[in-house]
Amino acid sequence: MIRRAEIRDVPVFGKIINDCAEYGLMLHRSLSYLYEHVRDFHVAVEDDKVVGVCGLSIVWANMAEVYALAVDPAYRGKGIGRRLVLQCIDEAEELGIKRLMTLTYEKEFFTRCGFEIVDRASLPLKVWSECARCPKNQACDEIAMIRVLDVPEINIPRPEAPAGAYEVPVVLKVRSVAITH
Repeated sequence: MIRRAEIRDVPVFGKIINDCAEYGLMLHRSLSYLYEHVRDFHVAVEDDKVVGVCGLSIVWANMAEVYALAVDPAYRGKGIGRRLVLQCIDEAEELGIKRLMTLTYEKEFFTRCGFEIVDRASLPLKVWSECARCPKNQACDEIAMIRVLDVPEINIPRPEAPAGAYEVPVVLKVRSVAITH
């Protein structure tokens, strides 16, 4: 059974995600992050046990990301990952999202789910916001893939990068010195 994630599921699906992250297959997710984003996730439940998870994160009006797809190793090969992704696709269609994207190492799996490879540079800058904390940041080998859904395009401007140069404030740690008279 696939259902919306609940607060009580977070420790279990967090372990499934982070076990996959140990193999370099995805980013680690802190429990704090997972509790804050629990509404993004669907879980697969077998015999009252959470055995898989997948998130859907809204990027912009016409784009969402399928992310953190992970299935307990004992339950792989049973179609659970596919059912989780299809649930995210259904939710995206209900929301009226035109494009779903994913960054993955599982090209064949996502191809079977209707995704196609795209040039990573074609994705909006916002997609790369988590890359700063990724250990593979400077040598990313994930494959960018998109699935276009059969929903009307929403005519809303795309997010734009800031025009021109901008300043980023830097705070330096200064050693405090006691002054006595």
